[in-house]
Amino acid sequence: MKRAFLSVFDKTGIVEFAQGLVADGFELLSTGGTQRALESAAVPVTNVSDITGFPECLDGRVKTLHPKIHAGILAMRSDESHMQQISNLDVGLIDVVAVNLYPFKATISKEDVTLQDAIENIDIGGPTMLRAAAKNWQDVASIVDPSDYTRVLDELMNGGIAKDTKFDLCVKVFEHTAAYDALISNYLRQQNGGGFPEKLTLTYDKAQDMRYGENPHQSAAFYREPIGTQGTLASAEQIWGKELSFNNINDTNGAVDCLREFDEITVVASKHANPCGVGSADNVYDAFMKAYEADPVSIFGGIVALNTEVDKATAQEMIKIFLEIVIAPSFSDEALEVLKSKKNLRLLTLPDISSKISETALDIKKPLGGLLVQQIDTVLFDEDLEVVTKRQPTEQEMQDCKFAWKLVKHIKSNGISVAKGKKSLGLGPGQVNRIWAAENALNRAGTDANGASLASDAFFPFDDCVKLAAQFGITSIIQPGGSIRDEDSIKACDELGISMIMTGMRHFKH
Repeated sequence: MKRAFLSVFDKTGIVEFAQGLVADGFELLSTGGTQRALESAAVPVTNVSDITGFPECLDGRVKTLHPKIHAGILAMRSDESHMQQISNLDVGLIDVVAVNLYPFKATISKEDVTLQDAIENIDIGGPTMLRAAAKNWQDVASIVDPSDYTRVLDELMNGGIAKDTKFDLCVKVFEHTAAYDALISNYLRQQNGGGFPEKLTLTYDKAQDMRYGENPHQSAAFYREPIGTQGTLASAEQIWGKELSFNNINDTNGAVDCLREFDEITVVASKHANPCGVGSADNVYDAFMKAYEADPVSIFGGIVALNTEVDKATAQEMIKIFLEIVIAPSFSDEALEVLKSKKNLRLLTLPDISSKISETALDIKKPLGGLLVQQIDTVLFDEDLEVVTKRQPTEQEMQDCKFAWKLVKHIKSNGISVAKGKKSLGLGPGQVNRIWAAENALNRAGTDANGASLASDAFFPFDDCVKLAAQFGITSIIQPGGSIRDEDSIKACDELGISMIMTGMRHFKH
């Protein structure tokens, strides 16, 4: 007689699956809660202990870890010696294994979870059963996902489970158990102080397939971390517009990263993951207008991120231009009515868009053949900013410098930002030398640069950026310092009447 072992935490569809198996002539084996669920539905089922002759023990820690179970799963039907041993040992074969695991992810997602709670929700027997069945995939169907029950039953009713299906289920099992173990190891490492392990295993859940990647000839998908995504783009909800693209997600992430630096009402307009206009104000309308006026050309086809609710007046300004995405904590009903007049505009809500990201979060970059992993850059600057010039910055210049520093942290290196009055005036990202970045930012700012502040993400190797800044009327500069030629830049500032602040901390972004 054909036999199936069923033991699931998620009991979605298990009764119907079991009924289908019985109708196809299967004997069912089970344990604990799954057995009770089947018996309640009048489905005939045998307890595993009746097969093994050994009772469940250690508060349920040991149920299925027995040769009469695992030999029945692992025996290769095409191997005569295996089948002879099975006969000699009086072991019954098991042809289908349907198991899903203790909810470790749900357990560690609870705010008050203890280490002991987490440990008790590490499944031992389940992964062992699944891995055994998947290893013997040619003879045993291993099912970890309830969505596969119908597929398996349909094939059973039509002559048997196809070889390709069994292999597909096998792959799915090993992907699932690998992800399960990765979640456990990463959680335990965090409890043990974090750091960078000798063996790094990461797991992600697929959120969606992309239409294509950065370019139409590249296939792509979006994956999210299984826990801890609060405040990140991965937990945003799309409430309007067509599906997000690969570039939409990447670019919006850059806008949200920059927005997170600000506590006051702020709007970040972004293009190709670089901010192109940023404004802060006492209300959302003025903040948006500052961001728009900072660069009304580059915002075209861009992304707008806000850390406060979008109102009707702001929405009416937004629809005057072509935008790809607007992301905010919320939208007023009136604003939604206005914005939804643009059918191709994507609207996303992220209520906790301003929440700070955990310092244990990882920033990951993927060169071919390897992985670069670092702590996320959560620090803006040390509290002890050092004024290194004879001229001290005014209170307004100090505020402008801090604003510009927040911007330059989030543009690609080499990067220069120019700002005044809580508004970006010119942003020069991603240049191969610093003077070109300065030229781009200052030329964009134009005459507005007079009396403004300039920030550089890394030190000045020469005094050329200082001299160029003076030509545009810049009166204060903030930069990390640390060049062997710092004195040249300081001297130039003193001669040109510019104040200079050194942070002692750079913000490369590659």
